[in-house]
Amino acid sequence: MKKLTLSALVVIASAATASAALAQDAAAGKTSFNKCLPCHSIGEGAKNKVGPELNGLDGRKTGTAPDYNYSDANKNSGITWSKETFLEYIKDPKAKIPGTKMTFAGIKNEKEAENLWAYLSSFDKDGKQKQ
Repeated sequence: MKKLTLSALVVIASAATASAALAQDAAAGKTSFNKCLPCHSIGEGAKNKVGPELNGLDGRKTGTAPDYNYSDANKNSGITWSKETFLEYIKDPKAKIPGTKMTFAGIKNEKEAENLWAYLSSFDKDGKQKQ
């Protein structure tokens, strides 16, 4: 019985730690998003700026945010945003989508880029944070 109780506690503690790690990643990503704020918005009431609003980015096709005037390169890239495509893109946007209007130099630090994705992907298409 002691082994069973101990095992249950280990599982619960592991789940809590994983949950906390995800929250920390998104929190760090929110800080990184400050680099994006001049051109992008996210969350309830987000609007297009110099760049499109980023609500519901996970699973969204490039060039499809309503009422944003995308470059042909972005509209025709054929990319659907996922963690993998975002991490590749954010390192060097112009290399991933030649001809994009995005002038951002990129985020080379892999951990920072992962944290930023954790933050961005936490918003649904309506700008509400997923639970």
